[in-house]
Amino acid sequence: MRQNPSFAMTDVGELRRLIDLNPWVTLVSHTEAGLVASHYAVLLDEDRDDLTIVGHVGRPDDMIHGLGERELLVVVQGPHGYISPGWYPEGPNVPTWNFVSAHLTGIPELLTADENLEVLDRLVARFEGGMPQPRLLWEPPNDPEYVTKLERGTVGFRLTPTRVVAKRKLSQNRPDDVVETIIAELEVGAGAYADPRLAGEMRRDLDTRQAAR
Repeated sequence: MRQNPSFAMTDVGELRRLIDLNPWVTLVSHTEAGLVASHYAVLLDEDRDDLTIVGHVGRPDDMIHGLGERELLVVVQGPHGYISPGWYPEGPNVPTWNFVSAHLTGIPELLTADENLEVLDRLVARFEGGMPQPRLLWEPPNDPEYVTKLERGTVGFRLTPTRVVAKRKLSQNRPDDVVETIIAELEVGAGAYADPRLAGEMRRDLDTRQAAR
């Protein structure tokens, strides 16, 4: 991802928020057979306050990626969407795409079976937490034999990135009144491109920039 100083995202707290709210990521490895990509959910390592993440892959994806042996690129994709030139003032304009994204690169550490079970337990608890009757990993009808067998089919990892490239492109190069118009269109627009999540990110960014002036 090409970086632009005007859109660079460097605050660790904001990056942690991005990962926490967008845990479904893309894992990319460069292997002898070429590029390989997979898609999995990750979590922030609860014992760290940096950008370390934990997750797992299903076997044999660990072998396909060479997990733990080479660099892994983790692509975190936040809210994104189309911005119409019709939302700008009169004059020559072209469409664009606003987005928030981060690339985390490093060599992952493989987890022990017990560590992997803890991560799997956390993953289930995280996403089942919003259900009316959560089905947690260790609760019946699951039994220890079933859970242990499940763990053996996965490989857990922890990745502390050695390189981070993150970008928040949210019309920061436009006047505040134009940004307000774009936010309004994304919030309640009648067209196909309304996106409250992207509008919320733009509002958060605009409010932060205005408060810093």
